[in-house]
Amino acid sequence: MGLTSLFADMNYEMALSILPFFIIFSVGGSAAIVGLVEGGADMASSLSKSYFGYYSDKLGKRTPLMYLGYLATAVFMPAIGFATMWVQVLVLKVGAWVGRGARSPPRDALLVESVPKGTEGKAFGLQEGMDTVGAAIGPLIALLLIPHLPYSQIFFVSFVPGIIAVGVAVLLIRDRPQKKLNKTNEERWKAVESFGKSVRVLSRRFKLLLLSVGIFGISNFSNLIFSLRAEQVFQPSLGVNSATQVALGFYIFLNVIYAAFSYPAGYLADRVPKKNLLAAGYSIFALACIASVFETPNYESLAVIFTLAGLSSGIVNTVERAFASEMIDPAMKGTGYGVLQTVNGVGDFISSTMVGILLTAVSPAFGFSVMGSLALLASATLFILLRGSNAPAPS
Repeated sequence: MGLTSLFADMNYEMALSILPFFIIFSVGGSAAIVGLVEGGADMASSLSKSYFGYYSDKLGKRTPLMYLGYLATAVFMPAIGFATMWVQVLVLKVGAWVGRGARSPPRDALLVESVPKGTEGKAFGLQEGMDTVGAAIGPLIALLLIPHLPYSQIFFVSFVPGIIAVGVAVLLIRDRPQKKLNKTNEERWKAVESFGKSVRVLSRRFKLLLLSVGIFGISNFSNLIFSLRAEQVFQPSLGVNSATQVALGFYIFLNVIYAAFSYPAGYLADRVPKKNLLAAGYSIFALACIASVFETPNYESLAVIFTLAGLSSGIVNTVERAFASEMIDPAMKGTGYGVLQTVNGVGDFISSTMVGILLTAVSPAFGFSVMGSLALLASATLFILLRGSNAPAPS
């Protein structure tokens, strides 16, 4: 699963790294349109994740949805290179992100089912780390290609790692042995006999976690916004092409930090209270936003911002899923991870759309201040709602 994630991220991160610049310079968009495309795709993905997770529980298999999801992303992201209007970009990215919605909850559930209890943090850290290595390699390839190819053709190049990811998934990933749900599996069947019921019977602790996750999601805009802002800051002194290359370089740097800290964060999550570590991740993102308020065309200050953003991503995206594994019934892992990712996706839609509007219509300082404040609120909410909550995983 880690190897599949590596190639899949090479595919869509190669495309994502140039997407804001493609929207602005090739199809006549703006920062607000970038936020709308990012948020709209995240919303479409999030609306599909809960059901796909539930369906994998009911089906009793994880891999069919994973295979289809990886294929959809591998095809739709490169197809953006054919777009001539930002609406076409939105439609294609929505298609790619629905594919992510189909594959992500079953993958997370299968990951938990594939490792010994108590090692979920390391498992998610390894998968997230390899995922993010791909997220660094993809933009690096794009950066090297920018002087030689137009943006549209770089999208086409991204098809190669995408189809490799599909091949690795189909050839190497198999379901863990489990009985298909039917009426003889009475207890499990009752838990997932309908989508609505499967969501309602999720644990109270998990629902409290979702509230904190949702607040943070509203603050946690796409890391591409940091890259876009860096390009805007450097453009007056360097020009469009050089500023774009600097922004991509920092985006790659962010993903290197992200990858480097994912496994250590997961390793630590298996040994210390996950709540504390997750709250720290939320607070570090707030610091990245606060630092962005004072952003200047200075390489050292940008290095600080992108380091904080990468560190936060490595902690949050690893620990959040490991923490959730303690609160979800084994028969409902797909449903639980689907709901978790839906809440994150709704938050991503709101945050990406809101930050784009605030940066464009008000000011970057105000936009980053609002997002940083919300991240700090999420950290405080996590401590208040789940205080003293370190119960073992359900069995």
